[in-house]
Amino acid sequence: MATIVNQLIPLGLAGFMYLVLGIHFWRTRWTEAAPLAPVGVNAPAWEKLAIGITLALHGAGLESSLFEASRMQFSFSLAFSLMIWLAVLIYWLESFRVRMDGLQPMVLLGGVAACLLPLLFSKTHLISNAGSLGFRLHFLAAMLAYSLFTLSAAHAVFMGFAEKKLHQRQLSRRIASMPPLLAMETLLFRMLTLAFALLTLTLGSGLLYSEILFGQPFRLDHKTFFAISSWVIFAILLTGRHIYGWRGRIALRWTLAGFAVLLLAYVGSRFVVEVLLNRA
Repeated sequence: MATIVNQLIPLGLAGFMYLVLGIHFWRTRWTEAAPLAPVGVNAPAWEKLAIGITLALHGAGLESSLFEASRMQFSFSLAFSLMIWLAVLIYWLESFRVRMDGLQPMVLLGGVAACLLPLLFSKTHLISNAGSLGFRLHFLAAMLAYSLFTLSAAHAVFMGFAEKKLHQRQLSRRIASMPPLLAMETLLFRMLTLAFALLTLTLGSGLLYSEILFGQPFRLDHKTFFAISSWVIFAILLTGRHIYGWRGRIALRWTLAGFAVLLLAYVGSRFVVEVLLNRA
């Protein structure tokens, strides 16, 4: 009972705050009636503080959900929630360097789903070898990679939306509130490069030290197949960017394709097993 309360209170409060903040940013950044802030003016300090408090609540709820009595448990809903938490954290930290106006509503409203899913789909399975430092580093690298790719996919969607409107010469309030496309593209490939390095570390450690990390020899299952496939897609994208200067719609399509395949590697497979097949 105490565990349920420890999960319900912080996740419920975080979900509510994500919703309120998402609506706030929607009304102040995306609606046509919202006034344009002067160029160079950063977001108010109270907004950053509110997002920081929400992240702390979300993290506390995740910690109590993931770790119980020195054991580690996981599920598709916790995987998705942790990915979104890390994505919002990275976005929040980036907002201290670059103004991120116009990008907040979708990211923050995604946090609502990230808080609700662990409460709606509470079935979990225990993780073996969770006490190993090597496994924890492997797990951390994987989740950081997933979160960065999640945020990259969100950026790609926004960039595609903004580019389409600019080509159509439809300059709305939401377009004006976004960072310049060049700045968004630079940030996108910075995140993709770091995420690709972390994914490479994750796959490399899993392939070379599978028996040490997981207690069993390496085997090519559906999760590994999708993870390797996504690695190949992102490798092609970054190579094309470096050699041929890929950008714009080509880069966005490859980013979204790689993210979709990566999502199937764990979250999608766990959803099928736990929800559709009703197996732990």
